[in-house]
Amino acid sequence: MHRPHRAVSAVGLRVAVTALTLLAATTATPAAARAAKAPAASRCPTSRLVIWLDTQGNGAAGSVYYGLELTNLSGRTCTLAGYPRVSAVTLAGRRLGSTASRNAARPVRTVRLAPGSTATAVLQIVEARNFPRSACRPTTAAGLRVYAPNRPGSKLVPFPFLACARSGPVYLTVEALRRR
Repeated sequence: MHRPHRAVSAVGLRVAVTALTLLAATTATPAAARAAKAPAASRCPTSRLVIWLDTQGNGAAGSVYYGLELTNLSGRTCTLAGYPRVSAVTLAGRRLGSTASRNAARPVRTVRLAPGSTATAVLQIVEARNFPRSACRPTTAAGLRVYAPNRPGSKLVPFPFLACARSGPVYLTVEALRRR
């Protein structure tokens, strides 16, 4: 006896699922269509970034950790990826000691910044008095010189702190940028 309302055969079911899968893959949602039409974001130019330090640091075992912030003030979405280049500087802008080392604890990812958005990197400043005086030669830095990742040009961030004037001791360490 034939029942007209019986379930579709296994072959018919596979054909229907395949057809629906293909239809879903080729049909763009309105959001996907807008994303496909959106122009690719260019790299953020240093001249259109405000670079600042969140001075609400967290201290631990002879170091203080700060948020190094890069805010997009251009009128367009742009991208940043990697590690900011950071060094301590004198009032005259001369570098003090070694440039910051990289802490690879976080993977490098491309950060897409809409106008007004901020990316952050954790900056560790080790207490200069932790190093032998002769190896470090502690002195007060006037601030930081910061280069956006893989970008020319730098910005000065005023922030007095005790730094090592001699190269060698690693007293600055920076992580890769991430979305704030």
